[in-house]
Amino acid sequence: MSPRLAWLAPALTLGLVAVMLPLTWETAEYDGAEIVFGLAFVAYAVVGALIASRHPRNPVGGLFVALGLLSALTETLFSYATQSAGPGPVPDTVAAAAWVSAWAGEPGFVLLVLLLLLFPDGRYVSRRWRGVGSVAVALLVSWTLAAALAPGPLRDVPGVDNPVGIDSLAGALEVLTGAAPVAFFLLVPVAVASVVARYRSAGGEQRQQIKWLAMAGGFAIATILGVALTGLFTNTDAGIGDLLTALLVGVAVTAFPVAAGIAILRHRLYDIDVVISRALVYGSLTATLAGAYLGLVLLLQLALSPLAGDSDLAVAASTLAVTALFRPLRSRIQRLVDRRFYRSRYDATLTLQGFSARLRHELDLDALGTDLRAVVHDTMQPAHVSLWLREAQR
Repeated sequence: MSPRLAWLAPALTLGLVAVMLPLTWETAEYDGAEIVFGLAFVAYAVVGALIASRHPRNPVGGLFVALGLLSALTETLFSYATQSAGPGPVPDTVAAAAWVSAWAGEPGFVLLVLLLLLFPDGRYVSRRWRGVGSVAVALLVSWTLAAALAPGPLRDVPGVDNPVGIDSLAGALEVLTGAAPVAFFLLVPVAVASVVARYRSAGGEQRQQIKWLAMAGGFAIATILGVALTGLFTNTDAGIGDLLTALLVGVAVTAFPVAAGIAILRHRLYDIDVVISRALVYGSLTATLAGAYLGLVLLLQLALSPLAGDSDLAVAASTLAVTALFRPLRSRIQRLVDRRFYRSRYDATLTLQGFSARLRHELDLDALGTDLRAVVHDTMQPAHVSLWLREAQR
């Protein structure tokens, strides 16, 4: 996925969520749960854009983006169709929205299985797990086609018939749409088992990265199964039960991008710490310079208005002042970000700067060697440090 295209996904997802929430508040009873789902959609898109910006060939970034953007689109179209459908003829736009939400909604959750199978490096653990991935892709395609072509009323949108339904395949499509959710729930624990297999064969750093996703997968499975089992014995389709069920499912779905975000921030997954550092630095720099510019313009206009009238002198002086502040302010903000969020790198930089200063004045090779070994140990933290010096040729 192209990095530039990837960064459009969070913006589009946020826009869809902004449209979805007002529509949902008019048609649903669990407003708070829809906010949780909306935040989850944006989180998926943001994590996917971060990954794709550093590793565009890794399919994990595309999967995160697809999950966030597709879910937001589906919920927005579903809310619009539910609100607009009513007695009498259904407009074509409403039928089209209901039809897209029918085949792009539930089948899209199969992407979670592929995400578990491919996280974090975008490759399957072995050929056996590649076969599981092929089964997941086949389920995704067949489930989508069955939901798109099944004749009769569209699911969850009363009064809207499938505009492209095929009556001659009604029996087979009904069986397929009924069996697909069961196959999905069977694939999810299998995909979690692949995460466990990857964890056992991984090194120390990658184990820490995978551990967070494994915990998120286990939590999501336990939560969804608990909700499903509770629904067998109690009515969770109305009232407080509906609200709690929706909240629990929303939290379970949100666990995946949260786990990936923790792995990215704590264990430098995908080397995204560079992107985050730049975003923090330039975001803070832009906000500071914009505030300084506006403040200077207002102050100079008040000070110079008796002398210069409506002259643009205040704007010109403020622009020159902000331009002069750019470089020193960027350096200061960079040091603050490194000291607050990247302390180990900041300490290593200070150690190297101190060693460079002492190197200019140190003449004793033994003392210099001791100092060099101490610097390497403090900055790189190796298990063992040795220094060999070649004797001077005579």
